[in-house]
Amino acid sequence: MAIVINGSGTVTGISVGGLPDDIVDAGTLADNAVGLAQMAGGTDGNIITYDTSGNPAVVATGSAGQVLTSAGADAVPTMAAGGKVVQVVNSTSTSTVTSTSSTLADTGLTATITPTSASNSILVSVHQSGLGKDTGDTRIGIACLRDATNIGWATAHAGYTASTATSFQATASFQKLDSPSTTSATVYKTQIKSYADTANAYCGLGSPTSSITLMEIAS
Repeated sequence: MAIVINGSGTVTGISVGGLPDDIVDAGTLADNAVGLAQMAGGTDGNIITYDTSGNPAVVATGSAGQVLTSAGADAVPTMAAGGKVVQVVNSTSTSTVTSTSSTLADTGLTATITPTSASNSILVSVHQSGLGKDTGDTRIGIACLRDATNIGWATAHAGYTASTATSFQATASFQKLDSPSTTSATVYKTQIKSYADTANAYCGLGSPTSSITLMEIAS
């Protein structure tokens, strides 16, 4: 077909590829003229960015659960694990437990979590309530265990009077970012004991609620 310049100002007869390369510039295109249909095809999940030369580039598709992470100035961002909370497990107990002397005794406060990745961490938060003792001048120790491994301690000073030895109550809290390095079911629990003398130590006096919360954090 011949190229025809019409009296209306339009041109007909130009086929695809009929114009020289690089003849259409930004000033030729109207604002908002390019839609999704006019863009070149790409890979599902890729994100358009700019490289250090200011040219368009793509951020490669990441894995499920990853987030877009800046690499700083003059660098293309990447997809990486983002430290998000993967799952949360919470358990409570109102049990009253006595530990004689310095012997550790289970408090009844326990929770089980199965990590989704061996490289993830578990944030353990414990609040133990209703602590008491039989004599003065001693501390109450709260141990936090992962299965049979002691991962840390919290201590509390509980008050004492001769007439009501176990009526005064204290609380203890504990927090630990633990690395179990497993994808098997993992049990966290607390145990109680008396420090410094042979007095009995108690938890759960008056049946208050103690709690343990486990949060899996993606690495």
